[in-house]
Amino acid sequence: MWNFYLVRKERDWLILQASHPVFEGDDVDLRCRGKKEKDINEKIYYRNNKVIRRDYNSEVVRLHSVSRDNSKYHCTTSRESFWIRREEISKPLKIQVQELFPHPVLRASSSQPIEGSPVSLKCETWLPPLRSHIQLQFRFFREDKVLGSGWIDSPEFQILTMWNEDSGSYWCQAKAVTPNIIKKSLGSQIHVQRIPVSDVNLEIQSPGGQLIEGKDLVLICSVAKGTGTVTFSWHREGTERRLGRKVQRALSAELQIAAVRGQDAGRYYCSADNLYGPILSKRIRVTLRSPVSRPVLTVRAPRARAVVGDVVELRCETQSGSPPILYRFYHEDVTLGSSSAPSGGGVSFNLSLTTEHSGNYSCEANNSLGAQHSEAVPLRVTVPVSRPVLTFNPARAQVVVGDLLELRCEAQRGSPPILYWFNHEDVILGNTSAPFGGGASFNLSLTTEHSGNYSCGADNGLGVQRSYMVTLNLTGLSTNKVIHITVGIIGWLLSMLGLAATASLVSHFRTQRKSGGLRATGTPSYSPKEHREPSRSGPSNTDPHRPIHSEPAALMELQPVYSNVSPGHDNLVYSQIWSSHHTKENPAPSPKTHQKDEEPAIIYSEVKKAHPDDHEGQAHEDAAENYENLPCAPLALDR
Repeated sequence: MWNFYLVRKERDWLILQASHPVFEGDDVDLRCRGKKEKDINEKIYYRNNKVIRRDYNSEVVRLHSVSRDNSKYHCTTSRESFWIRREEISKPLKIQVQELFPHPVLRASSSQPIEGSPVSLKCETWLPPLRSHIQLQFRFFREDKVLGSGWIDSPEFQILTMWNEDSGSYWCQAKAVTPNIIKKSLGSQIHVQRIPVSDVNLEIQSPGGQLIEGKDLVLICSVAKGTGTVTFSWHREGTERRLGRKVQRALSAELQIAAVRGQDAGRYYCSADNLYGPILSKRIRVTLRSPVSRPVLTVRAPRARAVVGDVVELRCETQSGSPPILYRFYHEDVTLGSSSAPSGGGVSFNLSLTTEHSGNYSCEANNSLGAQHSEAVPLRVTVPVSRPVLTFNPARAQVVVGDLLELRCEAQRGSPPILYWFNHEDVILGNTSAPFGGGASFNLSLTTEHSGNYSCGADNGLGVQRSYMVTLNLTGLSTNKVIHITVGIIGWLLSMLGLAATASLVSHFRTQRKSGGLRATGTPSYSPKEHREPSRSGPSNTDPHRPIHSEPAALMELQPVYSNVSPGHDNLVYSQIWSSHHTKENPAPSPKTHQKDEEPAIIYSEVKKAHPDDHEGQAHEDAAENYENLPCAPLALDR
């Protein structure tokens, strides 16, 4: 069977239609329609005479995201009529695609900003009213480098600081999120202007405002004007090598030198450069201050031992430390005074010593960088002895031979130990020491040779002091040798018997006196005991000088006892003699205790006359009778 094709271009039999309006990026529906759709078997769509789609059933063909490329579209179809196949062709259709948004324009707030200043960039474009709902995004570039983080929703971009190296071509992109249409702006040249550095200055910064040895030194170099990257460097005169170098975009920079020492002192300067040449600062002198070391306190006295009244020099000095230095002197914890050393070194403090100045001394040094305290130095102030006072004990108007006399010597002031010695006229009787101060005693058993002037001396190594003379007058024999033996004689007969016995006792007394006795000696004592005289209360109170008689129990006899008494005249001495009964078992009570109605015992005394030219004070005995009877008065017995 033969088929014949007839191509007929019947006007308007086949029409190609497109949706409108159309903006770039829109989807477009194409519809190819004939006068008799039932005769159409296949539809073919063309763009720029190229098949883009064959369709048998669909009435619409969709083109996605059309662009403004001026393409032409048409469609064709074939139909049969009376065994003849006819091909129909539509007229060409040129779709008018509108621009969704124009190419953006980049605008800068300044095309020649000053280095260090900010710049604002704006990517300007717009959407047609029919597509105002479409979201746009933007991206900014310098040369080929994206600025910021990429796509942003804002058409503006802020550059906070522009530097010289930021000069160049800037441009932007605008993009429709849906459909995906991207357009870029033209480039815009931005040239950053740099300002040369000027007024370079160097300053020193240190903790507490003072440059202290051993601490860190901070040198700050700054410029009043200047932009961009600045190169800072630090220098010290006399040193070719620079101390440090920093390159940074700032108007100041600092260099820290750790733990400066004395050799770091000198004149410092810095320089700054931002490609226009280095500019130097003025030179400043760096002087280090060092804390004081521990001071040493010395005490200078005019002699080996400091004495009350001496003026001692307290010298406080520290071996190192920047002036001015303030010194303080202490006695224990009490401040004595202070003194300043404006140029360094040490200072002195003079002290006139008193007894209260013994103790520990110290000093303190401070130059506002910290105080240092010296070690304590002890000082013992020695007090010279004062004039001692010599006293006698017992302190009676007159003492007699045989008494035990205590010589007491004591200085009211004086540092121990104190050495005391006792003098009789110019003869040293003895000496003793008071290791803890106070006085000392010397015990002397008196003899006839002990009358005269007495004195004592005291010395603690700071000079001898002597007491005033004290005169001692001795009279007769000592009452310490009296042994009171009483006899109870009642009645006239017993008195006569006593007279007869007296004669024999007197003879015995003379023999005993002429035989002499041992001489008394002195005994020194630091704490002497008080010498007590014998008591008349009875035999129970024993005297160390009293002889103890032991007789048979049945034997009773009269025993003579004597003692020397003075009625108050220097040339008369009486020897009292009396008798008492003694038994071993029943000792007789002393006749000193008389009743008021009893008649006192009769005392027989030997009378002697003392001659003034007798140097030894001995009485010359008269060859004639020298006895007389005296009543035993209570005052004569109670010695």
